[in-house]
Formats: sequence, structure tokens, C-alpha cells
Amino acid sequence: MSVLDIDTEQARKILAGFIHDEVTKFGFHRVVVGLSGGIDSSLSAFLAAEALGAEGVFGLYMPYRTSSAESRRDALAVIEQLGIEHAIVDITPQVDAYFERFPDADRIRRGNKMARERMTILYDFSHALSALVLGTSNKTEALLGYTTLWGDMACAINPLGDLYKTQVRQLARAMGVPEQIIAKNPTADLWEGQTDEGELGFTYDEVDKVLYFMVDERMSDEEIAAQGCELKLIRRVRQMVRDSQYKRRFPVIAKLSRRTIERDFRYSRDWGR
Repeated sequence: MSVLDIDTEQARKILAGFIHDEVTKFGFHRVVVGLSGGIDSSLSAFLAAEALGAEGVFGLYMPYRTSSAESRRDALAVIEQLGIEHAIVDITPQVDAYFERFPDADRIRRGNKMARERMTILYDFSHALSALVLGTSNKTEALLGYTTLWGDMACAINPLGDLYKTQVRQLARAMGVPEQIIAKNPTADLWEGQTDEGELGFTYDEVDKVLYFMVDERMSDEEIAAQGCELKLIRRVRQMVRDSQYKRRFPVIAKLSRRTIERDFRYSRDWGR
């Protein structure tokens, strides 16, 4: 048994309840979710359908011209299995129009633009449908900073943010996410041939174990190494977590008054409705 094993039935119940409560407490009854054909967005959609019913979930598939046929196939498989409404919005015209002005932009800059373009579309649909944007980022990505600020990190609520990638796989399998999605190499599909693990330089299985001992157990580098993890990887991961802290917090507000938002004014959102 691994330290990362979870009780999938309990997690399923808690996360579906979380989505239902957080969506309905402010009078909403629907969410929009960007479906990439990957495991994270698929699991978010499955959880939302369980919480709100198929009628409470709207899926958006937003390909770029280099997006793979496999991504389209898998996104549509989720839509069909759940029976949810959906739309397909090609982001190629607006992304290419922008980069006509900056032809020398590297692929990271282009990838970030694509992620943020998709989020603007999700928020436009959220207004049109009177829905909330459902997040799809997991704990591993957030801790490593392997995300785009105001892109895939943006959302109204996030059911996956406390699940490591390996735990996402466990829950996805328990909920019936198509095996072809669970088994394939994770990718943001931002350019041809891109994979998460290829870009990061380590596997999710390796890094999740390090992150669990580092964050959940608060172990030192030496203590983590004693658990069988490579010291070089541990130090790299700790640096990535430290350097990406700015992505995991609201913008810092300079304090001038006695009641500064997010410092002194921190009342719960749940004031009763």
C-alpha cells in the first residue's frame, strides 16, 4: 500500500458534495468546464455531473490547430458518456492573429497565451450560461508551478486542488473515466509531441512521493531521502515549490487601512444565503 493511496469512495462523496454546495450556495446551478481530453478535466466533469446532474455541466473543447486528434476524441468521449451539453471553439484564429505581431515568440509564451485564451472563453460562457467556471488543476501541478497564472489556474471552484496526480488517477478509475484517458501520457497539448513528464524531466509517480513527504509530512530533504527518494530530485522539487509560491496566492495588497482585504478582512464567503 502506498502513502498516496486514498479512499476513493470517500473522496468521491466529499468532492461531489463540495461542488454541489459551492455552486448552489450563491444561487447557481451549473458549471462550465474546459475539456482537453486529459484526465484532470475529465475527472472534474465526472464529479460535477455527479454533483449537479448532466444538465448542470457544460463542456467546452477549445482546440488549437496543432491539437491532436486523440485529444478531440477523448474530450468528445467524456461528453458522450456523461450526456452533457457542449460546444467546440477553435482558438486558432485569435491566437495566430496575436502572434502575427510577435513571430519570434517562443513556444512557452505561445502556450501561455493559448491557456489564457481558453480561460477567457470559459468565463464568457460562464456569463452567458449563468454558470461558474470549474477548475481542473491538481495539487502536483499547483505545487510545482506547472500551471499558467490566470490560465488553467483560474476558476471559481477547484475540486482537484488537494489531489496529487497519482490520486487523480485512482479517483478517475473509480468513477469510470474512460481507460484510454487514464492510461495515456499526460499532456497540456500546447504543441506537437509535448508531454508533462517529458517537459518536467521526472514522472508524476516520482514527484508525488517527494511532494507528499515534503508538504503533507513536513519532512526535511534528508528525511525524504531516507524514504528512498533521490536527493537531487528532492532539492529540485523544493526549489520549484518555493519559486512558484506567487502563483498560489491572491495578488498581494499593500496595507494602508485598518481593514485590508485578505489581511484583516477575511470573513468567510459563506455568510448564509
